[in-house]
Amino acid sequence: MDFAKLRATAMKDGDDEEAVTVNTRALIDKVLARYSGEWTTLRELLQNAADAQATKVIIKFETLPSAAVPVPSTTNSSDALKHVLLHHTLRRLLVTNNGQAFGVNDWNRLKRIAEGNPDETKIGAFGVGFYSVFADCEEPFVSSGNEAMAFYWKANSLFTRKLQIPTGQGSPDTSFVLDYRNTSTPMPNLLSISQFLATSLTFVALQHIELWVDDWKIVTLQKKTAPSIDVPIAKGVETKTKEGLMQVQAMARESVQMDATFMNVVGWAPTMPGSISKSGQDDSGYYINADMTSLRSFFSRVANAASGSPQKTKAVQEAKVLQDTLLEDLTATTTSKVFLRVTTANIKTSVGKQFAAELERATKKPPPKTTKVAILTSSYDETTASADAISVVARHVDIFSSVLPTKKPGGRIFIGFPTHQTTGCGIHLSAPSVIPTVERESIDLNARWVRTWNVEMLRVAGIMIRLAYTNEMAELSAKVDRAGGIGGKGKNVSKEQIDRFMPEAIHTMSTFSFGESTPSAKVSQSIEESFWTTYMQAHIEVYSSRGVLPSAKVRLAVEDLSGFVESIPVIPEVMIKLPTIQKLKDFGLLTEIVHQDIQQELAAKALTSQQLSQFISWAAKKAHSGDLDMAAIRSLFNVIVATVGEDEGSGGFIITLSSVRSFLSTTNLPGDVPVPPTTIPFQFSKGIEDTGMISLGLSRLEIVPWLRYLIETNSTRAPDQNLTERVFATKILQTLSKAFEMLDANSRKSVINLLHPLPIMPTKFGQKKPEETYFPSVKLFDDLPILIQLHGTKERFLQAIGVRKTVDLDTIFRRLLSPTPSVNTAAQFDEKTPSERSNESHTRHVELIKYLASVKDDIPLPDIERLKSASIFPAEAGLRGAEWTQGSTRLYKVSELFAPDAAIRDLKLPVIQWGENSRNLFRTVEGHFLTLLGLRTYPTVPELVDMMASSDSYLRNASMTYFFSQYHANQYTNFNVGSTPKKFLPVDGAAGTLVAPSQCFMNSKSSFLGFNILDKRLHAHAEKFGVLKDPPISECVDRLISRPPRNKSEATEFFEYFSSNLSQLWGSHITKLANAKIIPLSGQNITGHPGETHLAAHQCYTGKSSKYTDIFDFVDFGEVANIFLTKCGSKSEPTVLELANMACREPARLLGIMQSSEKYMAMLSTLADDTTTLKRDKATFKKMKASKFLMGSEEISVKNSNKNLQLGDAADDDGEQDTIKTYHLVAPSDVVINDDYISYQIFKSSLICAPTEDKLEDFYFTLGAPTLSSVVEMTTRMGTVTEKQDSAVTQRAHVLERAKLFLHQTPPENIKHNARWLENNLAVMIVSSISLRRALKGQSASHVQKRSAYVECGGKKGAILYVTPGSHETYQVSQALCDLMLSRPNPSSYLTFESFLNLNLMQLRSRGYNVDRILRAKAAEQRIVEEERLKQLQAEQQQIREQEAVWREQNRHAEETASVKEKISQLREKDLPSMPGAFGEDSPEPVRPTKSRNLFSGITRRLGIDNRSSSGEAQQQLQNFLGGGSSHSEDVVPASDPNRPPTYDRVTKPKRTEKVSSPAAIQQNLINAIQSSRAHDSSQVFSQPSQTNIKEQATYCDATPGQNVNFLADASNGVRIFVSKTLGIPTATFIADNISALNTFAALLLDIGAVYNLPAKAIHIFYDENGGTIAFNLNGSIFANFRFFEQLHRQKVEPPGVFGVTLGEAKVEAAAYWWTVIAHELAHNLVKPHTAEHSFYTEMLISNYFPKMMTKAATFLTKTPGLLENVNLELGEPLPKS
Repeated sequence: MDFAKLRATAMKDGDDEEAVTVNTRALIDKVLARYSGEWTTLRELLQNAADAQATKVIIKFETLPSAAVPVPSTTNSSDALKHVLLHHTLRRLLVTNNGQAFGVNDWNRLKRIAEGNPDETKIGAFGVGFYSVFADCEEPFVSSGNEAMAFYWKANSLFTRKLQIPTGQGSPDTSFVLDYRNTSTPMPNLLSISQFLATSLTFVALQHIELWVDDWKIVTLQKKTAPSIDVPIAKGVETKTKEGLMQVQAMARESVQMDATFMNVVGWAPTMPGSISKSGQDDSGYYINADMTSLRSFFSRVANAASGSPQKTKAVQEAKVLQDTLLEDLTATTTSKVFLRVTTANIKTSVGKQFAAELERATKKPPPKTTKVAILTSSYDETTASADAISVVARHVDIFSSVLPTKKPGGRIFIGFPTHQTTGCGIHLSAPSVIPTVERESIDLNARWVRTWNVEMLRVAGIMIRLAYTNEMAELSAKVDRAGGIGGKGKNVSKEQIDRFMPEAIHTMSTFSFGESTPSAKVSQSIEESFWTTYMQAHIEVYSSRGVLPSAKVRLAVEDLSGFVESIPVIPEVMIKLPTIQKLKDFGLLTEIVHQDIQQELAAKALTSQQLSQFISWAAKKAHSGDLDMAAIRSLFNVIVATVGEDEGSGGFIITLSSVRSFLSTTNLPGDVPVPPTTIPFQFSKGIEDTGMISLGLSRLEIVPWLRYLIETNSTRAPDQNLTERVFATKILQTLSKAFEMLDANSRKSVINLLHPLPIMPTKFGQKKPEETYFPSVKLFDDLPILIQLHGTKERFLQAIGVRKTVDLDTIFRRLLSPTPSVNTAAQFDEKTPSERSNESHTRHVELIKYLASVKDDIPLPDIERLKSASIFPAEAGLRGAEWTQGSTRLYKVSELFAPDAAIRDLKLPVIQWGENSRNLFRTVEGHFLTLLGLRTYPTVPELVDMMASSDSYLRNASMTYFFSQYHANQYTNFNVGSTPKKFLPVDGAAGTLVAPSQCFMNSKSSFLGFNILDKRLHAHAEKFGVLKDPPISECVDRLISRPPRNKSEATEFFEYFSSNLSQLWGSHITKLANAKIIPLSGQNITGHPGETHLAAHQCYTGKSSKYTDIFDFVDFGEVANIFLTKCGSKSEPTVLELANMACREPARLLGIMQSSEKYMAMLSTLADDTTTLKRDKATFKKMKASKFLMGSEEISVKNSNKNLQLGDAADDDGEQDTIKTYHLVAPSDVVINDDYISYQIFKSSLICAPTEDKLEDFYFTLGAPTLSSVVEMTTRMGTVTEKQDSAVTQRAHVLERAKLFLHQTPPENIKHNARWLENNLAVMIVSSISLRRALKGQSASHVQKRSAYVECGGKKGAILYVTPGSHETYQVSQALCDLMLSRPNPSSYLTFESFLNLNLMQLRSRGYNVDRILRAKAAEQRIVEEERLKQLQAEQQQIREQEAVWREQNRHAEETASVKEKISQLREKDLPSMPGAFGEDSPEPVRPTKSRNLFSGITRRLGIDNRSSSGEAQQQLQNFLGGGSSHSEDVVPASDPNRPPTYDRVTKPKRTEKVSSPAAIQQNLINAIQSSRAHDSSQVFSQPSQTNIKEQATYCDATPGQNVNFLADASNGVRIFVSKTLGIPTATFIADNISALNTFAALLLDIGAVYNLPAKAIHIFYDENGGTIAFNLNGSIFANFRFFEQLHRQKVEPPGVFGVTLGEAKVEAAAYWWTVIAHELAHNLVKPHTAEHSFYTEMLISNYFPKMMTKAATFLTKTPGLLENVNLELGEPLPKS
């Protein structure tokens, strides 16, 4: 519809124009409903005064005396005032200001609603502010200058009358006279109104406000302003807002003093009364609200019960004292002062034309080009001054409580007057150009253009606040600087001075801290965002331990670092939790102290020893906890220098931590020893755990570097710390002894080496080196330097560093082994004879060994090694049998000698001379010591091998005998004798020849390969010598290849030997042998290799073959030898691949050898059997496709062998020609497969055909041979179709009948189209003629033949059998049909089917065909199908009968229930007694329940109504609650009232709910429709089936009920439910009875809607009690009738369901029903009427969405839903008519 055109027509041709009328009273009431608020009238009148540039406003309340309480006869002004406040009511409110008098425009705007002040500098915008006076006043009166205006009402219209006051009688002031509409209005709370007036005076351009009550001046407020001071705008400040609409141009600050003089009555609180009157006053009558009183008393009781703290008791006592003081004289006055600071900014605006236009449309005034924004703060000085100026009364009666922004609720937004919107910080914000909401209680942040303007105003306020904060902090900084006297640098401020200004800093930073604003949090967010982003630098001024500094220079101190860090500015601890500081932390603008800060300070000074100790302790803790990494530690160490004074006992020195690498740990060193300069002195690491020092990157001072340092600096230290000094050396040795065992091997070695040259050992002959010192236990000689006793020094340590327990060898050699006497005296030596002297010299080594053996445990290792290498021992040299009696002149090392033994002497080895008792040498201590020194007991294997390889036969035999006898005793098994290259083993057949163990073998069969065989006498010991049984197989292979056998007998020996060693042959050996020509041709029947003497294994086959002997080379060396050849690659038979390659390579030779085409084709058959194997070898198969190895036959006619003969019809002569069949070897592409016998007969002289064997034909076809039918082109020409086709029908029936018989005995794998396919796809057509032309592709030979039958296949369209009229050749029909039916037709199949076509059934039976069985089988199949159909039909009929019975039973039960309910209802109406206390006829009309969401679900839960079952009492209560006392009436009019309207039961309600048609009847009609169907050519006469009348069939989707329904409730899933307006039962009863069913139906509809992707909101449920509408479509909304679901499906789908039907099956049935109904209704969205087009779209919807519905049904069957829970029906409103 074109609405623009329609509107133009209405404007042109419509009725006469009419003005829109307004109900003024209703309009004002609705405006006041949004404009409600405390002191709204006073606020608007004060704003008008400010707009009129007034400086003074007087507010006066005039009262009316109480009619109940007389005025007291007292002259006491205080008592009189008390009486007025308690008992008088308000009569009039008079507000007067001294501003400019009203002008003409002012008077005009006063009587116009919604026409605000057009001046953009003024606050008024909506033109409804003045009308707030109508909240309490009925007819206000205004007087201004010489004019006055009165307002009055006529009905609901407001009128005015204006009066011109005579000259001289008027007043220059403007007064508003408001007479109260209600004379019972109590006096307002004086403290509340006083606080409101004080707050109003803050930013308004007024200077003086007075509040009067009758003749008492209650409050006087005065505002004084000091001259302003410019606030500088610092550089780097972005003064323009984010959107660029506003910019701060200049700022000024002024101090304001506000004075309040008020009577004590302002703070007076009358005592709470015991009872409250109806008017809301207590017995004294002083503005007490009854509700408030009850609430106060309630919370008072709760508070008193919860808390009885002493502070609360004290506060109550102070309040009581205050009230007593005030009551002494209520008229006494008190003065209070407050000092404020107001900062004002001039704002320049810059908006576009569109923005200005949109803003003017919203506010009825253009946006100002310039405006002012002010902020009010209370600086610390002013707050202190205000507190000092407040008296005791003023402190408790705080008139300025809402003036100071630091008090709750904090700073607020002022749009002339305070709004409810807070700023979120301790600052009031005055922004007259901010656009408020209509009620002027908050900022408008909703409308698009207004929101942008207001947000920009808030942003500009944020810029102002930041500049004000900077200015405040600059002043504080100046104060601190002046206190420090350092000219503003602020670096040497003392802690006392910082603490002095701490309260002021906390006050300032708390004032400018932001929290969440209310009610809109966006206000504080916008202000704060601008506050933080104004400055381009990312820092802000904060108060620190060094004064006011930028936050970038201040740090957070998380711990006390004052012990070594003093000048880093940090946030004082008392300020850490301030919101500003926390936000700076969150923003990353304030960080904790980092090591760079500490490094910067420490680099600027030298630390004292105390500071250094504290730093080391702090750094160790931080490093150990992971707070300092190694890079940070090194950076700190690199800058730290400490000075240790002489007074500290260190002699005065400087420590640079950059050079420190270690620390002294008392676990291994004492703390009072000298340490290297790279080690930190112990006094600074004392008390710190080693782990902490290690975390600093320092290592423990180890023993070795410490000892090295002591040795290197020994000469520079004091004498008492010299290592040669006995006491100091003893201390050092004790320290080393204690730590020595904990050192590693290298460190121990280093300690020993360092002490080795050092005379550190204290002895009785002075300080000696360790190796020169002996233990006290050594007493061999008296003049030895014996170690004096060392307490705390371990013996093992002393022994390790070289202190001796034995005499050194030099001394021993010198004193014991020298030829001169040593121990014995010279006289004794001289007394001995020369032989005794000689014997003594030869036995001195025995004496030496005896001594050393006794002290062997104390001999140092170097001495042991020296003994091992000393040549001091003689060998035996005596005669045989007395060898020990004579020693050799040559002296040997002990390792060169052997222990005395006869077997060793036989080997002529040197034996140590020991004496007569040498046999028992190894039983003595001396023998064990000699063994330790290296005395040998047996020779090694190499030594024995050298002896066995000797030319001395005696020595060779003796050594071999010793080797055998001592083989295991001397563990010669561990030596691999076979690896020696020495030649010492004899071999067979070569006397006197010796070979190495690796050069001979045990197996004599390997000798023919040229290998040596070990002497048979040594075969038992071959394993000891490492001789192998067989030579290595690799060497055997190489020798076989290099020298192959020359004849068959030699080859047999070779191959049999290798067969016995097959397990040793591996892949590489096999590869060599397979390619080597090692098989001799001599003695073999092989002639195909002229000039060759040997063949490789893969070139021949082993054994014998009767089949392939003449084709392939076969050899036979015996069964054992052939095994070796098989291993090398020979085969017993050629593989199919080898056979194929041979055929491809030499087909002619192969054919020549076979000398028979039959044998050759047998070979081809062998290949055909393994076609799969051949295909896997792609190379071979490709070669086969291209090779001429296939055999094809060609028939040559004797009469004419010319292959180019042009064949014609003469080829069809009956005379037979003699032919000769010749065979050729051809490629696969040159041979054809005969699959068309007729074409073959025609073109056989031009064809080479494949053998007519199925296997070979498949093989040829696989290789690419074409079929004959593919090379013959056939073209058919059809004559015209005859007019009469009756014979075609008969012919088709005959063909189909005989085809069934023919195909029944045909193998299934040969059937291409079965009889069923023929019935469905074969057609027969009669044509006048048929001609068939055949031609060979690529040749000129062709043939034309007249045909009487031909089949044309049309693919999916089926096949057509064309036949000529009259008599036709049956064979050609058979041929054409066999080509259609069979996969591989042949002439026999043609003849067989011809006989089926020609013979009748009796003839076929006589020829052996079981026609009867075939026909019986076909008839049985048809009979079974028919019986199944009849059974299904009977089952459906039985189901219909059962449904009909159930349906009748349900209807009967429902009728009986309805009858009982109707009788009970009649009895109740007839005998209903009157309830005591019931409402009479004059009672007011009962209040109907209003719409409430979730109401009914709550009621049902409270009343215990569960699904369809509920008690009568609960049902009655529910009905009463919903608006009725009985189940049939919703009115409370007595039944006897003649004017009582008739109930639905009597008038509109039908007798009972109409029943829907039985589903069984519908099902019977459907079955009748199906049964009446028949075949097109059936002989039966079609008759219209009988049908049961279905009443819904005409109106089942009638939309008429949609105009007569009301909205009832929402189902649990949101589906809306409607009921008929004429519903005969109460809606509550209907819902209670059907809650579960309604929700089940709603869930079912949504499931169906999901199938169609239908929006859930488009589906609705309705219920009526009669009619035939199942569902309807109302303007796109689908409505489904619950009555049909209830009667058709409810009992089945709800548990427990119906016997015999699962819940899933029942849900599928219901879903299918309503899915179809929904499809019908959706089609109405396209086509309204029930036409064929509508039926088309319905069917398309069903067919397109049928798969999704089937999927949904499957889910119903697999997952049956349970009972729906959480029922939630919501009562609603009637549905509007469409």
